[in-house]
Amino acid sequence: MTGTDDGRTRRDVLKAAVAVGGSVGLSACLDAVGYQGEDRPPVPSGPADLSTLPARQFAWGEYIRRDAFGNEQLPSHQTLLYLNLPGEGPPTADQRATVERALTRLDEAYAWSHEGLLRSVAYSPEYFQRYGSAPEGVDIYPARRLSAFETPDFDRQDALLHLASDRPDALLAAELALTGERERANGVAFDAALTDVFEVADRRTGFVGAGLPASKQDGLEGVPADGPVPEASPLFMGFKAGFAKNQAPEDRVTIEEGPFAGGTTKHVANLRQRLADWYGEQDFTEQVMEMFSPMHAENDWVEGVGENLGDDSRVDETLDTIREQAREHGRVGHAQKAARANRDEDGGVKLNRRHFESADDGIASLHFPSLQREMSEFDAVREAMNGQDLTEVTPAVRQRVNNGILEYIFVRHRGNFLVPPRDLRALPAPDGTAELA
Repeated sequence: MTGTDDGRTRRDVLKAAVAVGGSVGLSACLDAVGYQGEDRPPVPSGPADLSTLPARQFAWGEYIRRDAFGNEQLPSHQTLLYLNLPGEGPPTADQRATVERALTRLDEAYAWSHEGLLRSVAYSPEYFQRYGSAPEGVDIYPARRLSAFETPDFDRQDALLHLASDRPDALLAAELALTGERERANGVAFDAALTDVFEVADRRTGFVGAGLPASKQDGLEGVPADGPVPEASPLFMGFKAGFAKNQAPEDRVTIEEGPFAGGTTKHVANLRQRLADWYGEQDFTEQVMEMFSPMHAENDWVEGVGENLGDDSRVDETLDTIREQAREHGRVGHAQKAARANRDEDGGVKLNRRHFESADDGIASLHFPSLQREMSEFDAVREAMNGQDLTEVTPAVRQRVNNGILEYIFVRHRGNFLVPPRDLRALPAPDGTAELA
């Protein structure tokens, strides 16, 4: 890969540019890819008829890359903007109109694809309390502790804007337009910005894809200095995730009834990773046991980062004997624990997980967005992932040790949000109305 004068790769500069953000980050991004101004390759624009855009804001599956097995390949670069509405009480019709105008300009500017820009705006339970009630027909509530050993900061901001693209320059330019720092993005004039209504409370960034974590690991807190992350891995812990048959289809996570039908609930956690012991004390077989299951290791089901698994992690084959595996091997797997609660009566998967890595603040961490029809479904899966019941099987499995990957991850933030359908994306009321001025 092409290097820079100080020895960094272009990929390093692109990730750093997204993390820095602002005009400085955009300029660095454009310099890194070797073009500015008229030489810039075009980013696909939005459709002439905006009504052709998906009614579901979270409908990304048909608009991103897939690998040879049909597994979704999420956009390489992602940004989370946490937004607060100043003051108290519900928003005004004028504020709704301003937010809708800004988002409409974004629709005009960027194609709904990984080559353009995927996006969604979601609202917290705390936002709806401005009206004195919860959103009708939605199983959602403020985020809370989901294990006895975690001490997260809770994300109580009013709204969450999620932007994702394979083009870091598109990601940054869109953000600048939405935050009022640029008047145009991808040829479209923005006559409104989200920051005309909201204040940006926090900004978090990340990346996902083969080679990206490996290229970022040098000097990163939480990753050993000898650079153990495999080049082929899309994630810091060295394995693939998000196998198609272990992901809920978008229809399964869609709210089906009520004023927010066509929406979904979204949990976003940020997990700090400390991988010295993961790479320093566990060999490959032990990593497979703790990431997938002891049965995976015993049967040599996983090669390398797990590409050989195709579209199915095979975790369902390990569930009936999880206690016996724990007793025999003194370990249980992360995937097999969580899967126990992540299947409905027909065997279908309940959660659609769209996680990506982060190097914000020089720390290895994981952003974990999860979509589900009901927020309680996520909480149940997390309880199963805690594996507290399995500590009764053998003294070797403890609250965090030999208990999946809990020894290596530490929850920093949790937040719950409602992703409304597109026609309610601009500051909706709990009854599903969003009257514009």
